[in-house]
Amino acid sequence: MIISHDLGTTGDKATLVSLEGKLLAAVTCPYATDFGPRGKAEQDAEAWWTAVCAATRSLLEQSATDAGEVEVVSFSGQMMGAVLLDGAGSPVRPAIIWADTRSVAETATLVERVGMERGYAITGHRLNPTYSLSKIVWVREHEPEAFSRAQRVLLAKDFVAYRLTGVLATDPSDASSTNAYDQAAGDWSAELLEAAALPRSLFPDVVASTAVIGTVTAEAAGASGLRAGTPVVMGGGDGPMGALGAGIIAPESGAYAYLGSSSWVSVAADAPLHDPQMRSMTFNHVVPGRYVPTATMQAGGASLEWVVETLAPGQGDRYRRLLAEAADVQASEDGLYFLPHLLGERSPYWNPAARAVFAGLGRHHGPAHLTRAVLEGVAFNLYTGLLAFVQNGIAITAVDAIGGAANSALLLQIFADVWGVPVTRRDLVDEATAVGAAIVGGVGVGIFEDFAVAGRFSSELTTQHPDLARHERYGPEHALFLEAYRRLEPWFDRL
Repeated sequence: MIISHDLGTTGDKATLVSLEGKLLAAVTCPYATDFGPRGKAEQDAEAWWTAVCAATRSLLEQSATDAGEVEVVSFSGQMMGAVLLDGAGSPVRPAIIWADTRSVAETATLVERVGMERGYAITGHRLNPTYSLSKIVWVREHEPEAFSRAQRVLLAKDFVAYRLTGVLATDPSDASSTNAYDQAAGDWSAELLEAAALPRSLFPDVVASTAVIGTVTAEAAGASGLRAGTPVVMGGGDGPMGALGAGIIAPESGAYAYLGSSSWVSVAADAPLHDPQMRSMTFNHVVPGRYVPTATMQAGGASLEWVVETLAPGQGDRYRRLLAEAADVQASEDGLYFLPHLLGERSPYWNPAARAVFAGLGRHHGPAHLTRAVLEGVAFNLYTGLLAFVQNGIAITAVDAIGGAANSALLLQIFADVWGVPVTRRDLVDEATAVGAAIVGGVGVGIFEDFAVAGRFSSELTTQHPDLARHERYGPEHALFLEAYRRLEPWFDRL
């Protein structure tokens, strides 16, 4: 059997997968996020390790599986963060996660020294405060004592893999989420590290996502319940891993949408996509030689979670009830819009100063209208990313949906109507990234011949087909949605 872990924003989702590709059990162990002023978003890296150990033990117990039956452990994890370790391998401060946007000034210095277009050409990404590089510099500038003790920087899944094996490493997919990786060279960018005045020694070796980096140590076995000597495969970042879990392994695989705390639309490609407007970014795939052009918004599922928590706090059926009520009302068609920028924004604006806004509120609007506006706002924002692909020659004829929010038929119908293409929910809605990690682990130790095995792991459940008349009406409404942001952008900066 294979155990895989997906270290997400809200918790670690662990899965137990058979060698035939069947999902046998899944467990989620949550951990907290410290959101604070000026864009602070941090987590305790040790809480990740605690969650991984607890989830592993729970999986084994729940499925009555002996640890000796586990042939490999692999990882997926949240990207774009920074865990700074001292010489003993202990974190010198809390981990800074992807949602943190405090490093605006440090990013501005990088842009001044390198140039935005040059940075985009090297990394496949804009230089932006959401990435690891400027976050590391922020620690150096604001917490010099902590930085003086830092010897290495890892991402989330790298830290847990290190705790299991004692090996410090990362893979190309996660490295490509740091703003410090040269996609053409396949290594850390000397130009960007020089601009950031950071030593190469701070960054770990980059190995293949399928590399067996080591085995479970005796100490880690005692904490996790795994057998000492179990192979550990590096794994990859949750975006590319989600693509694999959804079966997106080649250009002909089509497009998919991930609907988690952050949300994105993505495809697989044979080369990085360099959008002239820099609306999208490109990660390295966990599939060697492939890339994952992506348009990511900061608060997709997080916007829906926020509106439910705000409008119906403490009510057990609040999510289902609000969605049911939202199905019976209109939002943009009634002049009500929501800009879903609760955590600043990545695609398409790359503006950490952006904020969420309800525009067009009328006296007759109630909780159902607000909820509907949030759903449409997320759909509109992701549609802008899909249009960036189309305008760069990538045909989008259908989209597969994964992630927790994909359980909502209403949300997927709104997506289909806004995007004008069928949207299909797959049966691995919640576990797709963890299953992707299981596939990488299986390929890494030779259990699976290649990545095409992804087709075994999920099947189509339901497809929401677009109402083409409604799609036509959504066109002008999407244009108004974009105009609202353009008009408010100078005001966001003044905030």
